[in-house]
Amino acid sequence: MAEATRDNPASTITPAGPSLGSVYGSAAQSPLTVRPWLAAGSLAWRELVRFLRQRNRVFGALGQPIIFWLLFSAGFSGMQGLGYQHFFPGTLVMILLFTAIFATISIIEDRREGFLQSVLVAPLPRWSMVAGKIFGGASLAMLQGLLFLILGLLTVKGMSPGFFGVIGVVLLMAVVSLALCGLGFLLAWRMESTQGFHAIMMVLLMPMWLLSGAFFPAAAGWMGWVVALNPLTYGVSGIRQMLGLVDAKTAAAEPSLWLCWLVSLLFAGAMFALSSASARRATRGDLL
Repeated sequence: MAEATRDNPASTITPAGPSLGSVYGSAAQSPLTVRPWLAAGSLAWRELVRFLRQRNRVFGALGQPIIFWLLFSAGFSGMQGLGYQHFFPGTLVMILLFTAIFATISIIEDRREGFLQSVLVAPLPRWSMVAGKIFGGASLAMLQGLLFLILGLLTVKGMSPGFFGVIGVVLLMAVVSLALCGLGFLLAWRMESTQGFHAIMMVLLMPMWLLSGAFFPAAAGWMGWVVALNPLTYGVSGIRQMLGLVDAKTAAAEPSLWLCWLVSLLFAGAMFALSSASARRATRGDLL
């Protein structure tokens, strides 16, 4: 290493070891490798870690639907002959719905904390961020939904799904979870406060659940048209059919199983596409 001296002031000090160019030159010259699915997986894993650190969310997402299931099943069993078997699929979907509400509210919190802004400026496509948020929320919904499904299979009489029926129920639950989390993302993206988000979600999603055949039997007239146009109806009906909870009296009022799958898949795909399109547009909350 050359050293600068008084006799040779023009000499420079050369640092020992490899130069910065030799270390970072190849990385600077090579193009940046973008891995959108790795980013989506990291965001989904972040949602799982946040959930494990907030254990009170488990009680909020599981406790209220189970209470509804027990109270309504006991009350309607004596009035209209609707027991635990009738309300079980709807309660299962309600757990997925409540989890979607609590999961997608993190979008508003991340924007206020500045984390979302750092994700938006990353050299990644917006759909990877949307996929990470939706997959993370859907994973949480599936964890809680599977716990309730196991509880129902062990305690509720009259369910005879079989092995392939259980697999079908789990897959349809995953599709419904993705659809509901996509809907929650679509609504939360334009929201700036958690209070407004809760108000919109309860006004929209609670009637959506009540008019899905989860609570009321199929009705005629304008109510029947609303139920038929509700995409959540086909998720509830598909789960009910694959659990073997449809008898000869109610089979005629249920949509066919292939239609339940088709509508649920289209619902999930449409919510993901709309959420991705909405995430490409700047909002006033991005500047917070």
